[in-house]
Amino acid sequence: MSAHDSATAPTPIAVSRHAEAQTAPPENSPARRAGTLQAALGVTAFSLTFPATAWGLEGFGPWSLVAVRSVLAAVIAGGCLLALRVRLPAHRHWAGLAVVAAGVVIGFPLLTTLALRTSTTAHAAVVVGLLPLTTALCSALRMGTRPSRTFWAAALAGAAAVLAFTVQQSGGALTSADAYLFGALLICAAGYTEGGRLARVMPGWQVIGWALVLCLPLTAPAAALALSQEPVHLTAHSVLGLLWVAAGSQFLGLVVWYRGMAAIGIPKASQLQLAQPLLTLVWSVLLLGEQLTPAAPLTAAAVLVCIAVTQRARG
Repeated sequence: MSAHDSATAPTPIAVSRHAEAQTAPPENSPARRAGTLQAALGVTAFSLTFPATAWGLEGFGPWSLVAVRSVLAAVIAGGCLLALRVRLPAHRHWAGLAVVAAGVVIGFPLLTTLALRTSTTAHAAVVVGLLPLTTALCSALRMGTRPSRTFWAAALAGAAAVLAFTVQQSGGALTSADAYLFGALLICAAGYTEGGRLARVMPGWQVIGWALVLCLPLTAPAAALALSQEPVHLTAHSVLGLLWVAAGSQFLGLVVWYRGMAAIGIPKASQLQLAQPLLTLVWSVLLLGEQLTPAAPLTAAAVLVCIAVTQRARG
């Protein structure tokens, strides 16, 4: 990038305002349907994160698991960037990429993994249930978006339903892991918001790809140090869990998630995550042998109604 380009390039705020001002694809258009599908695929990938993390913790310490998953994901992302000869992002985008890296590459994986040492996946799903609302709030503050009252009412109702269900699943008791979970909630919402903004000006896979590569000078030494300090007991579960959180959750899931957010908007895409805790609980039954209460079908129906309302509400 030349000095002239740097001098005339728009600021991050100008970029975000320009992106938000762009006309969204019409309802029921192929672009809108494709964006919704991509965001839904991202949610499905994320719903497996907590069960896969629980598997990974069977063989790795929490610090080792987080650092190694980030290194593996960075290797995949870096390989794709090199193979396609993608140029370095413009200087004005690096601050945003740092926010993405802090939120979704380091902060959320680390805090939730530490929480899952003592918390069940059902209890940890509380943070995911509140994430859509927090992401919409971050989007409103960061980009000046103004969703409608109907949107907010449905979002609050869905978040309340998910929160009530997941708290009931854990017996209504709060644990020492809650501080980790709520910290993860806030930092991940910031990362999602900034990633969704950047995905409007560069391909979504490059957003998470560069964020992962940006962290590599930190995560590679951290992985070496953690592996030397924490015991490792390789099992089929621990290896599969590590591979999924690295390739599925950390890279591929975020690729389609950011593309979906760019296509349909951050607030509406974030509400698709209302279904994520319920999907996580289904995976927990199938993969971890946890038991669900009869409230699950009722909560699922309530959440699906809320999702339908938020997708139709005009902001």
